[in-house]
Amino acid sequence: MTTNDDHPDLRTALEAILMVVDEPVSEVLLAQVVETPTEQVAAALRALAAEYDEAGRGFELREVAGGWRFYTRASCSAYVERFVLDGQQARLTQAALETLAVVAYRQPVSRARVSGVRGVNVDGVIRTLVARGLVAEAGHDGESGSILYRTTPYFLERLGLRDLDELPDLAPFLPDLPDLQGLDEGLDDETTDAPDRA
Repeated sequence: MTTNDDHPDLRTALEAILMVVDEPVSEVLLAQVVETPTEQVAAALRALAAEYDEAGRGFELREVAGGWRFYTRASCSAYVERFVLDGQQARLTQAALETLAVVAYRQPVSRARVSGVRGVNVDGVIRTLVARGLVAEAGHDGESGSILYRTTPYFLERLGLRDLDELPDLAPFLPDLPDLQGLDEGLDDETTDAPDRA
């Protein structure tokens, strides 16, 4: 329970801090931040942990590695894992998969060249793939100065590949055209105006 909006009580302040940490925080550091004796902070943390356990919440407050942090309750971990893994797979759109394939097979490659192959503007999709850690910047093109993109080790990990040499041969999936190499030559970053959905 808080005393007022400007001065929350000790347990509320500790909860707020622990919600944003990504590694265990020591009682001493917490005590310094909330300007309260360490003994009181330790007692408040133990009371919070007991309260969460008694209520059967989906998370628990644990003392590990010399500090305190929130963790998913063990009985709920399978659901959280399923949500994280399924969510990552489900949220890659067809546009993102196609763009990722172009980057994988043509890397290092500029957005303009990817746009040329796909026939649509891929700026948003590239941003999505970078944010997901599947694609990363790989320097600049020597002629145009455009940013080049490549796949990441995380991409290989997600596909279960040791290296890019294990990518399947693309030839059987290509249309029977005499010169696919020339399709994207001479393109710049403003190749197409039609946006693609990430």
